[in-house]
Amino acid sequence: MTDYFNFDSVWDYQQPAVSEQRFRDILATVKGAPADYYLQVMTQLARAQGIQGNFALARQTLNQVSYQLTPKTPLARVRYLLELGRVLNSSGQPAQASPLFHEAFELAAQLGEDYYAIDAAHMLGISEPPDKGLAWNLKALEFVEGSKQLQSQSWRGPLYNNIGWTYHDMGQYEQALVMFQHGVEWRQGQGQERATIIARYAVARCLRSLKRIDAALVILRELEPKADGYVNEELGECLLLQGDTQAAAPYFARAYQELSQDTWLATHEPQRLKRLQELSQGSR
Repeated sequence: MTDYFNFDSVWDYQQPAVSEQRFRDILATVKGAPADYYLQVMTQLARAQGIQGNFALARQTLNQVSYQLTPKTPLARVRYLLELGRVLNSSGQPAQASPLFHEAFELAAQLGEDYYAIDAAHMLGISEPPDKGLAWNLKALEFVEGSKQLQSQSWRGPLYNNIGWTYHDMGQYEQALVMFQHGVEWRQGQGQERATIIARYAVARCLRSLKRIDAALVILRELEPKADGYVNEELGECLLLQGDTQAAAPYFARAYQELSQDTWLATHEPQRLKRLQELSQGSR
């Protein structure tokens, strides 16, 4: 299997349709590959379909995988469990997803596949209720810290982010800030410019929750030249808290212009978008 192309390298999570076609192209050229390899590619095809919201198609692809799993395809089984769990979780069925993530975690740990064990634990951090989810995220981070497999270290950034937001959602802002700051340090150390901006935004958002508005604005002003909708929204919120409604309005307008195009936000947080639109007019 080491002679075969590293198909995971073709992923572009920002363009899942492009990734889907890449996986289809790979599948067309490796029909003689070992079953474990071929089926793993299939699981990633399903993941690309699921990210696009094509859950029924993703389930069909995963059904094809399930019929071909054997004791000789252990890693494909792990990845099948992960992707089926992701499809279920993303389609609003976290209770059905969690047992799959549990099974994936146990099997990956038995196989010594730390990266996928961490992936499963981090997904349990998402699918489980907040208290159990936090415990799983912390377990995943512990796994990373104890792993000697270099690939596993790539989970540090996502886990610092996820744990930080879990603490934040629980109102434990000081703990959240520590995690977000770790995230900034790690992303900067990896030279991940875009991810560092996101991590610094999280620090600023947490500082607002801690009522440290001036400190938050220092970070946000530094991010402003490359601001996305979320950074603009945060700039508006901080200026609003300082009582400067008129200065905040253009930031809310820019935030609304971008974030209103996000179908997830439109579906799940319509009141947030409505508020941005209202505040863009300079009114509370």
